[in-house]
Amino acid sequence: MEILEAFDLTGSLRDAAELAGCSHHTVGRYVAAREAGGLCDRPAARPQLIDEFLPKVEEWMEHSAGKIRADKSHEKLLALGYTGSERTTRRAVAQVRRAFKVGRVRVHRPWVTEPGMWLQYDFGDGPVIDGARTTLFCAWLAWSRFRVVLAILDKTAPSVFAALDVTLRRLGGAPTYVLTDNEKTVTIAHVAGMAVRNPATVSFARHYGVTVHTCEPADPASKGGSESTVKLAKADLVPKDTNLRPVYASFAELEAACEKFCDMVNTRVHRVTRRAPADMLAQERARLHPLPATPHTVSFGVTRTVAATTPMVTFEGAQYSVPHPLLGQLVWVRVHGRGEGEAVVIVHVGDDGPVEVARHGRAAPGCPAMADAHFPPSPAGALARAPKPRTAAEAEFLDLGAGARLWLTEAAAVGTTRMRVKMAEAVTTAKLVGTTQVDWALGHAAVHARFAEADLASILDHRARTQPGPVHQAGEQASLTQGTAGWAALGRDQATSRPTDELEGEVAP
Repeated sequence: MEILEAFDLTGSLRDAAELAGCSHHTVGRYVAAREAGGLCDRPAARPQLIDEFLPKVEEWMEHSAGKIRADKSHEKLLALGYTGSERTTRRAVAQVRRAFKVGRVRVHRPWVTEPGMWLQYDFGDGPVIDGARTTLFCAWLAWSRFRVVLAILDKTAPSVFAALDVTLRRLGGAPTYVLTDNEKTVTIAHVAGMAVRNPATVSFARHYGVTVHTCEPADPASKGGSESTVKLAKADLVPKDTNLRPVYASFAELEAACEKFCDMVNTRVHRVTRRAPADMLAQERARLHPLPATPHTVSFGVTRTVAATTPMVTFEGAQYSVPHPLLGQLVWVRVHGRGEGEAVVIVHVGDDGPVEVARHGRAAPGCPAMADAHFPPSPAGALARAPKPRTAAEAEFLDLGAGARLWLTEAAAVGTTRMRVKMAEAVTTAKLVGTTQVDWALGHAAVHARFAEADLASILDHRARTQPGPVHQAGEQASLTQGTAGWAALGRDQATSRPTDELEGEVAP
C-alpha cells in the first residue's frame, strides 16, 4: 500500500521506488497488478524442499482417513531422504489435512422438531459415593428443550426403565418416539446393519405407547440434545476442581443436587428459543400421550419367586424376608440409594396394582435380613413345649394345678425315672390330704429339684409339722373328747379349712 501510495503521489516508477525504498520494477509490477484487478495479499509462492514429498504425505493422509500426525509424517519423510525442518512438515501436513477434509465434512441441517414427538436420553459417569460409582441418566425433550437428570446406580434394565418412568411422569405424558444409544438394554445385536430390539424394551415401549429408536453406533451427533445434557450435567454435578463442588456424603445428596440442577436449567431462558423450557413444556403437554396408571413391571427390579415354605427371596447372594401371605408368588426386587441410605426394595403386583411389601438394608451373604412382622406366630416348639395330656392318668395328674405341670416339666428335663408311678402316687395322695396341698408340694419339689420316691411325702410331712392346724379348747359349748365326726373329712378337700390368702401365698408359681 505504501508503494501504490508513493506512485499515486509522484506518478513516476523511479520516484515511487525511491520513496518506498524498493526497486522500480517492483513498483511497476504492483501498479500493473492493480490496473488488472489482480492484487493479492498472499506472499509469492516459492519452491520448498517438501514439494517433491507432498504426494507421499497425501497418500498417508488417505490411508489414515485424515488421522496421521505431523510428527509421524516427519519421521517417515526423514527415512525417505527429506532434509527439511519439522516446522515445514507440520505446515505441509496441516495444508494436506485441510484439503482432505474438503468434501468430507458432515453438513448438519437444522432440526425443526414438532411438539410431543421426540425424547432423547443418554448416560454419563456420575460421582463416586462411598467407593461406588454412580450413573447420571440424562433425558431431553426436543421441542421444549426440557431436561431431566436422575441419579441411578447402574445401567441395568430395571434402573433404566425406572428412570424412564420417572422422566415420563415428570414430563406429564409420553412422546411418540424415544431415541437412545445401542445399549444392551435396548439392542441385543445388529443383523445386516439392523438393530435387533431387546424384548424387554419392546414390552416397555408397548406399555407406554412409544416407539424406541436407536442412533447409528458411535455417532453422537445424531442425538446432540442428550449429549449436551450429559455434558452440562457432568460439568455441574460431578465434583471437580473447576466447579469446586464438595464430595457427596450420601446418595440422597446426589438426588437433591440433580433435582436442583433440573430446576435451574428448565426455568432459565434458552438461548435458541428465547423461552424457558418449563414454560414451553406446559404448552407441549397437550401433544403428549397419556401415561398408564401403573409403571411397567420391569421398572420395579428383577423378578424373584418367594419360596413355598419360607417367606424369603434371594437377591445378589443375600436373603430378604417378605410377608408370609406371599409364599410362592412373584415379586420384584431392586436397590435404591447408596451408602448408609442404601435399601433393597421389594414390590408385589397384585389385583390392586404394585405395592411395596418390604424394604431392608443391605444384607451380607449368610446373614439374612428379616422382619418379625413378616412371619406368623411361631408354633410351640421344643424350647416352649407345654404339657399336653394324652391319657386319662396324665389328665388327672395335670388337673392338680400349676405345681403339677411345673413338676412334670422339670422332672422330664432332668430325666427322672418312674415318672408315671410317682404321678399316680401324687394323685392318690391328693385324694387323702387335698388337691391344694399336693399341688403346692409338687411345685416346691419342682423348684428345689426333689424328684425322688419319698420326696413328695417328706414335703407334705414337713409342712404339717411346721404349720399345725387350729388349736382346740374346751368350753361351755365344746368338749375335747374325741368323737367320730372327724372321720367324715377323709377324702375331702381340706382347702376350705384354711384362709384363702394363706393358700395363695404358698402355691408355687
